[in-house]
Amino acid sequence: MQSEIAEVEKTLRVYFDGLYEGDTKKLGEAFHPYSHLYSVGPDGKPADLPREEWFRLVASRPSAKSKGDERRDRIVSIDFSGPTTAFAKVECQLPPRYFTDYLTLLKIDGRWQVIAKAFHFVTK
Repeated sequence: MQSEIAEVEKTLRVYFDGLYEGDTKKLGEAFHPYSHLYSVGPDGKPADLPREEWFRLVASRPSAKSKGDERRDRIVSIDFSGPTTAFAKVECQLPPRYFTDYLTLLKIDGRWQVIAKAFHFVTK
């Protein structure tokens, strides 16, 4: 089990790096092509963002790294329900937004990939 935890942590670190650097190639390593991001929109309704649409948003904005923003991300928890399914709660920031992400991961073709992200953020 220790090796599986390490492999999920590796995927999460690639996600954190890609998010901070604005690097969609790294994000593509961590997120499966079929992945979606979910949140509650400003209208109070569910928002569903496919991976490719999210990548366009990431590519269109300056990265936190390029702005010199402090990097603060952490893995809060990882839970396994079987040999090919995991769930991670993580925290990260893109100031002025501070995120809590709930990531569902699947082990596909021998590697862990995020298949769904549900998130909430606060603005400070």
